[in-house]
Amino acid sequence: MPVVNSIMSFQLRGTRRVSRAVAIVLLLICVFLAIVLFFLIALPPVIRNLHQFAEDLPARIPAIEARLNNLPLADKFGFDTLVQRSEYALSATAAFLFASFPDWMANLFNLITGLVLCIYFMLEGEFAYAWLLSLFPLESRTRLDATLQRAETRVSKWLIGQAFLMLILGLTSTLVFGLLRVHYFILFGVLMGVMNIVPIAGGVITILLVGLVAALDSWTKMAGVFLFYFLYVNVENAFLTPRIMRQSVNLMGLTVLIALIAGTELAGIVGALVAVPTAALIAVFMEEYLVQKDLP
Repeated sequence: MPVVNSIMSFQLRGTRRVSRAVAIVLLLICVFLAIVLFFLIALPPVIRNLHQFAEDLPARIPAIEARLNNLPLADKFGFDTLVQRSEYALSATAAFLFASFPDWMANLFNLITGLVLCIYFMLEGEFAYAWLLSLFPLESRTRLDATLQRAETRVSKWLIGQAFLMLILGLTSTLVFGLLRVHYFILFGVLMGVMNIVPIAGGVITILLVGLVAALDSWTKMAGVFLFYFLYVNVENAFLTPRIMRQSVNLMGLTVLIALIAGTELAGIVGALVAVPTAALIAVFMEEYLVQKDLP
C-alpha cells in the first residue's frame, strides 16, 4: 500500500491523479516485469552452478580429505572419519537441492493465491479493517487501532530493512567470490543473500561451505573468503544495521529463527514468508497487552 499510495499521489502538471485500481495495475506490471527479468537473467546461472556443484561434489571429496590430512596433527582430529560421514551428507544435500527445485516451483500456485488475496486487500482492505474494528467495544477500539497501526509500521520497516541487508550481502558476496575466482560464485552469492534472513546461523553455515569449496583450490582463497565475511560482519553491525534497521521491529535473533522454523513446518515456503511478520505482530500485541510495565 505505501507504493500504491505513492503512485496515486504522483501528479503531472495538468493531469488528474491516478485511481487506486490503476495504481495497483501499474504496480503489478512492475512486479511482473521484475519476475520475468529474474527468471530470464538471474535464475539460469544459479541453476547451472547448482547442477554443476551437485555433479562435482563427489569427485572433490578426496581432494578435501587429502588437504585436511596434510594439516599438522591431522591424525589427532580424526579427519578421515569426519570426511567419510560428511561425504554422504554433502552429496545428498546438493542432490536434494537440485532435485527438489520442481517441488519449489509447485508452490507457485500458493504464491499466486497470495497475490490475488493481496490485490483484494489493496482494493478493499480499508473496509475490511474498519469492519474488524467494529467487532470490538468502543472503549477498546482506539487502543487496538493504535496497536495495529504501530505493528504495521514496524513490520514494514523491518521487511524493507532486511531486504536491503540481504541484497547488499548477496551482491557483495557474488562480486568478491567472483574476484577470488571461487567455483560456483553466483550460487554462493545468492545463498549468502538468501540465508542472511536467518540471523548468525545462516551466514556462518553458508560461509563455511564457501570456504570449504575455496580451500580445494588454495588456502589463500579460503583465507580471502573468511576475511571478506569477517570484514562484512563488522561493517554490517557497526554501520549498516544501525542505519537501515534503526526503527525496525527489533526482534531477537532467536525469535526470528524459531518463527522461520515454525512457519516452514506449518506451511512451507509461504509459511516462511509470513513467519517473521507474524512474530513481529505477536510481539507488538504482547508488548501492549501482556507485558507488565512498572507504573511511575
